[in-house]
Amino acid sequence: MDLRQYRALSFDVYGTLIDWEAGIAAVLREWAGRSGSTLDDEGLLLAYADNEAAVEREYPGLAYAEVLQAAFRRTAADLELPATDEDVQALGRSVPDWPAFDDTHEALTRLKRRYKLIILSNVHAQGVAGSIARMGVEFDQVHTAEKIGSYKPAARNFEVLLSRLDDIEVERPQLLHVAQSLFHDHVPGKQAGLDTVWINRRHDRPGWGATPDPGVGVTPDLEFPSLAAFADAVDEAFNGS
Repeated sequence: MDLRQYRALSFDVYGTLIDWEAGIAAVLREWAGRSGSTLDDEGLLLAYADNEAAVEREYPGLAYAEVLQAAFRRTAADLELPATDEDVQALGRSVPDWPAFDDTHEALTRLKRRYKLIILSNVHAQGVAGSIARMGVEFDQVHTAEKIGSYKPAARNFEVLLSRLDDIEVERPQLLHVAQSLFHDHVPGKQAGLDTVWINRRHDRPGWGATPDPGVGVTPDLEFPSLAAFADAVDEAFNGS
């Protein structure tokens, strides 16, 4: 696979560039401790993951802050724990505070020398704006679920991504999709005919964390344990040309 053939990279943000598991777990951990739960972060994320995906599927037009709140309420009900309005609202407004991964800024800065950068995110515009500020890199296009009107893994999100490539003078075969989530990104990305790179942030941990099991087999074209490792491979490809 020749990384020099691409002119643009589209990114999932949360789980790939921003540590959404740390952000979600921080809120759930505080609530669970007050509510008497003995679940650790992994247990809380596992309880939460399918609920967020279900809310997004059932209510594709719902604002992401409200998705988080609805998923939180379902998780609390599943765990038979009380959750106040303040508890769930804390998760809904937490997105801009979620931390970037340690390698995100430096790796994106290197990748931007080679490619145009695109965001394809399941998060609302306000949350993405806060995250872009944390990453400290300018993107050429930003597509959000709020603007598109549906949430990944819906095919529509990838159709919109592909339909806007002409605006930045990129052809479909020149786009490479980069993401952590097999469920949200690699399964629908492959169905859309995209080449994909798996940033397997959970390579050293079992389970799916805050991301649902993809439910079907999928094979990304390349896999790396971090964004920095992917950026290293890109530099090597271009420097060796």
